[in-house]
Amino acid sequence: MTLYVRRKSFFNHCLKISKKNEVHEGGRWLQMCRSKTSAPKNFCDYESMRRTYNIRVPQRFNFAKDVLEQWETKEKKGQRSSLPALWWVNDSGEEVRWSFEELGFHSRRLANVLHQECSLERGDRVFLILPRVPEWWLVNVACLRTGTVLIPGTSQLTARDICHRLQASGAKCVITDETLAPLLDTVASDCPSISTKLLLSHRAMHGWGNLSELMGKVSDDHVCMDTRSDEAMTIFFTSGTTGSPKMTQHSHCSYGLGLTVNGRYWLDLTEQDVFWNTSDTGWAKSAWSSVFAPWIQGACVFVHHMPRFDTSTVLKTLSSYPITTFCTAPTAYRMLVQDDISRFMFKALEHCLCAGEPINPEVMWKWKELTGLDIYEGYGQTETVLIAGTFKGMKIKPGSFGKASPGYDVQVVDEDGSVLPRGQEGDLGIRVKPDRPFSLFTEYTVVKAFVVLTADYKSRDHKELIQELQTHVKTVTAPYKYPRKIEFVDHLPKTVSGKIRRVELRKKEWGQQTSKQIWK
Repeated sequence: MTLYVRRKSFFNHCLKISKKNEVHEGGRWLQMCRSKTSAPKNFCDYESMRRTYNIRVPQRFNFAKDVLEQWETKEKKGQRSSLPALWWVNDSGEEVRWSFEELGFHSRRLANVLHQECSLERGDRVFLILPRVPEWWLVNVACLRTGTVLIPGTSQLTARDICHRLQASGAKCVITDETLAPLLDTVASDCPSISTKLLLSHRAMHGWGNLSELMGKVSDDHVCMDTRSDEAMTIFFTSGTTGSPKMTQHSHCSYGLGLTVNGRYWLDLTEQDVFWNTSDTGWAKSAWSSVFAPWIQGACVFVHHMPRFDTSTVLKTLSSYPITTFCTAPTAYRMLVQDDISRFMFKALEHCLCAGEPINPEVMWKWKELTGLDIYEGYGQTETVLIAGTFKGMKIKPGSFGKASPGYDVQVVDEDGSVLPRGQEGDLGIRVKPDRPFSLFTEYTVVKAFVVLTADYKSRDHKELIQELQTHVKTVTAPYKYPRKIEFVDHLPKTVSGKIRRVELRKKEWGQQTSKQIWK
C-alpha cells in the first residue's frame, strides 16, 4: 500500500546590535569561508546513499532530549563548532545568537510556563502564530519537552481560518503577538477548549498572559518528557487546495528522525554550516528546514526577520553573513535573478536549494550564470518528509526534481495504483505495505461520522440531530474528539464478515484523491 504523494528586556543579555556593514567591510568572518564545491560532504553518491541509509527507530524518542541536549553536551565539551545554534537578525540591525546551551536554557523556562503556569499536560494542543522571531523556535522546543502537540499557523490566516483550526483541533493554549491577538479574541468565545492565551509583547493586554514576564518567573530546571516515538508531536493543516484543510498529524519520529533525509542528504549539512531557509513559520517546510533537518546535523539555523520578502535585503544578507546553504521558493529565485546580483559577492555560499513549486529552467541557468551555483530541487508534502530531489553529485535535468529520497520506495503509478512502464506519465506513489515508512504522517485527524438513522429518527430535523449528536459525544469523550461533520446515509459499506469498510467511507469523503494517493 502506498501514500501519494517583551522580548528586548528579557533577552537583553544575548541581544547584540550589528554595526552597519561591519561584517562586509571588516571581513572578520572571511576565515570561515570555504572553497565552493558541489561534492557531497555526508555521502559519496546517490547509489551509496540509498544503500547505506538505515535508521533504527527506538521505542521512545524525543528530539529535545535525544538530539538537542546531545548537541548541548558536545558544545560544553568543546566538541562542536563555535557557530550558534540559532542566529537571528532583523532589518533594524538587532541580532540574537544562541548556542544550543542557551537554546536549552530558554526553552526549559518556556516549558515550565506551559506546564506550571498554563497547566498543560502531555498531549494537550498548542496553537502558535508568530512571525520569524526567536520565541517561535522556543515554543517549538518547549512543546517537544512537555509532550504537548504543536499546531503552527501562518499570520495570513483569517478569523474564520483560525476559528476552524481551534475548533477542529481542540487546542487548549494559543500563543501569538499583539498584531494577531485581537483577531484571536474575536473567535475565542466560539472555541471553548481554549484555557490559556499567551502574548508576546512589551505591553499588557486584558485576558492574555505575558510570555516574557512569565518566563522571568519560572525556573530553567525542567526534565524532558519521555515520549514514545509514535506519539503525536505536531499537527499541520493542509493548504486546502483540493478541499477543506485537513489536520495532518506527525509523530516524534516521523519528523524528529525522518527529516534526517533532508538534513544529511538533500541539504548536506554539517555543524560547520550556516543554513538560511526563508519559509513562513506557519507551514511544514519551516519545521523541515528551520528546526529538525538542520539541528539533526548540528548546523546553525540562520533567520532574517523581514516584514516582507525584499530582494536587495536577501542579496545583502547572503553577502554579509557566512551563509553556506540557502533554501527558498522558486518564485523568490525568479525575483532575485531580476535584481542586480553583480553588486554582491557570496563568499561563503556553497549550496542552493528550492522547494514548494517547480522551478523554471531559465531561472536555474541565470542563477548559475550569476553565482556559479546550481539550484537543487526538492519535492515533498505535508504528510511526508522529502519524497524526491536532486542531490549533490547528480546531473540536474531541467524540469526534473530528481530521484527518490532514501527511505521511500517511490514509483509512477496509474489511477488504480499499478506501476507504470518507464517513460509513461502518471502519479507518484510511495509504497506503504508491507513495511510502512516511519517518516510518514500518522493520520488525518479530521473527525467525521456517518450515521444510519432508524425509522424513529428519519423524520427528525437533520440540523437538530447533528447538534444533539455532537453534544452527546462531547459529554462522553474528550471534547475535541467530537465529529465536526456528520452525514446521514442509508447504509454503511461492509465486508462479507460484517466489518465496516472504512476505506470506502474515506473515499466517499475525500473523493478520488484517496485513490490517486494510495498504492497497494
